[in-house]
Amino acid sequence: MHTREIYRGLRSLRENRKSGFAVLADPDKIAVADVPRLARLCNEAGVDYLFIGGSLLMVHQMEQCINVFKAESNIPVVLFPGSPSQVTPVADALLYLSLISGRNADLLIGQHVISAPQVKASGLEVISTGYILIDGGVQTTVSYMSHSMPVPANKPEIALSTAWAGEMLGNQVIYMDAGSGAKNPISKEMIRQVSANINIPLFVGGGITTPDKVRENCEAGANLIVVGNAIERDPMLIRDLAQATKG
Repeated sequence: MHTREIYRGLRSLRENRKSGFAVLADPDKIAVADVPRLARLCNEAGVDYLFIGGSLLMVHQMEQCINVFKAESNIPVVLFPGSPSQVTPVADALLYLSLISGRNADLLIGQHVISAPQVKASGLEVISTGYILIDGGVQTTVSYMSHSMPVPANKPEIALSTAWAGEMLGNQVIYMDAGSGAKNPISKEMIRQVSANINIPLFVGGGITTPDKVRENCEAGANLIVVGNAIERDPMLIRDLAQATKG
């Protein structure tokens, strides 16, 4: 069984008012042959975590991608699963996602019951994650697949109340996400209001494409910035985006 090492690192970011950077890799969108280069770029940039997973899994190469990445890097690999089929013991930790912004009982508890035996047997460090989908200006894969309405972008009080509910229900982190391919990133006002009023780490992702936006989110109180789409288009962005969290 893994220790609580990864969650302790996330708590440390929160307690020291710092921010980290995670690269999100979708196994459907990366070739195994490109993983060593991704690992080298992450190593050179000082990336804190590799998140891996997606809403769909069309190409069954997740374990292979993880093994190749781990052969090149000591950066922790954290599963960001879209379904129980994406649980694998070759990773280091699992974000056990509960879609607390939606009203789909299957993604609040149903899929967790199905996956629980596999997760329990995996030995992964399990991090209970309250997942809040925020309107990013376009319908995203996750909103379509989850049959859920995102929190309106101009309603930070709803995001905060949802985060409070997740925290009081025992979630260990809150993950606010505008979704893959979001047109608009989450506003700094919403990030600031949520971060200032919870006591657990806050992840922010979706629509983040520039170092300036990374810095803005960090200053607003995000403890971990998660970027996927922008890096899929231009892996060389990893260095600049990661460095923006270090200020």
